[in-house]
Amino acid sequence: MHIGVIGATGTIGSRVVSEALGRGHHVTAFSRDASRVEEHRENIVWKSVDVLDAASVAAVLPGLDVLISGFQPGNGARDLADTVRRSIADPTVYATAARALLKALESHPRTRLIVIGGAGSLELEPGLVGADSGERLLESLDAIGVPREYAAAVRGHRDALDVYRTSNRLWTYFSPAGEIAPGERTGRFRVGGDQLLLDADGRSRISAEDAAVALIDEAELPRFVQRRFTVGY
Repeated sequence: MHIGVIGATGTIGSRVVSEALGRGHHVTAFSRDASRVEEHRENIVWKSVDVLDAASVAAVLPGLDVLISGFQPGNGARDLADTVRRSIADPTVYATAARALLKALESHPRTRLIVIGGAGSLELEPGLVGADSGERLLESLDAIGVPREYAAAVRGHRDALDVYRTSNRLWTYFSPAGEIAPGERTGRFRVGGDQLLLDADGRSRISAEDAAVALIDEAELPRFVQRRFTVGY
């Protein structure tokens, strides 16, 4: 397969690239400025793209079987604080990116889109979404060391999912576990739908490496077209 990865220098995106290459796929890796990337692996090329510009995205779609978007505002993994600041300043950016990606797919309707979103749109219990859980949301942000103002960005991710849900394109939305960080690639995790997955200790967690496994699994064998899925231990 030929897989495109937006946000290919990010924490999850970089691992998606490595997972795809490790399984023998061809990868086009996208960043805001591909000229700054030094790459020596086989079967990968780097290109620049503006995720908020539908024409820019449409221009890079020819030849791709699947486009995986790990878009984040700011400098992503290189400067997480900058990404958090930008997300707080404009929480609508995720819905803006969703509309641009879907618009781009109008001219390439057979290309699948897998979006790496947020965990805050998952249900904590029937009928209660994390983004709408008030004090529980704020406490969860405290626990991971993110400013409480980031709640606006959590709701921004939820709004982006709502944009995708109105589309008839071949989209899939991926919500990782509540805690995601670099770790071990185990290949062993549970897959769910709209509910937050908790382990035996009551934690919702996944490594970035195993998130990448789940994403490439979905790219290879589609199970959640026009649906959202999640993973967790």
